[in-house]
Amino acid sequence: MWTTLITAEELARAIDDCVVVDCRHDLFDTDAGRRAYLQSHIPGAFFLHMDEDLSGPKTGRNGRHPLPDRDALRARLAALGLSDARQLIAYDASGGQMAARLWWLARWLGHERVAVLDGDLSAWTAAGYPLSSQLPAPPAPGRLSERAPLASAFDAESVAAGLRDGTALVVDARAPERYEGKTEPIDPVAGHIPGAVNRFNRENLRPDGRFKPAPVLRAEFETLLRGRPPSQVVHQCGSGVAACHSLLAMEHAGLHGASLYAGSWSEWIADPQRPIATGPQP
Repeated sequence: MWTTLITAEELARAIDDCVVVDCRHDLFDTDAGRRAYLQSHIPGAFFLHMDEDLSGPKTGRNGRHPLPDRDALRARLAALGLSDARQLIAYDASGGQMAARLWWLARWLGHERVAVLDGDLSAWTAAGYPLSSQLPAPPAPGRLSERAPLASAFDAESVAAGLRDGTALVVDARAPERYEGKTEPIDPVAGHIPGAVNRFNRENLRPDGRFKPAPVLRAEFETLLRGRPPSQVVHQCGSGVAACHSLLAMEHAGLHGASLYAGSWSEWIADPQRPIATGPQP
């Protein structure tokens, strides 16, 4: 059972016993992931779209990637053949930034057997494993039980309350220039949640796109936590997708219990009454 990361070699040995999902996505070209999948993918892999499958309906006030309906997501994964005792593997082509969303969502459903392909699709091809353009045959539906969540989510009010009383350490996973408000390529307002600290999720990776070793990640996050328990950490980003990458990194490092602010910056700024900050962190 893999619960955080899986290597290309491990996946190749176990692939017949796994449900593999291609999560490739481009925030600026939202059909790019599907096109790439149709051109070539890991043999037997299914495709789930970030907007259509891994997010819920947008209201204009709940961010760019709201959480999907839990029952609908469970049914969607079961339709791919996922059952309680079966391993789920997610991969992308962006260092796990998109695949980590499915990893977190599966844990939110209570499914523990879920992991992200370490080093993304490039690790698979670099190891010499094949790709395919053939679509998988419809599988026999799986049985995915309702289970207690293994992941927790904050809403905007809980984040604000945690910052006020000091019980939450909000960690912004966006690039420093977005956190500081120097640029904002996606959302209509630049800046960050006042009181949030910045740790770019790219810092979770080695230069080759694989995650840093667990002891290294643990040391880095413990420096960031400054004695706080992991359960007080709330990760956020622009829309609740990239922040899952840091949640995966903490889990891989053995630091359990951090939460996701699912609406993240795109939800926070939808209410003009919520404060914003700019500039580097203190």
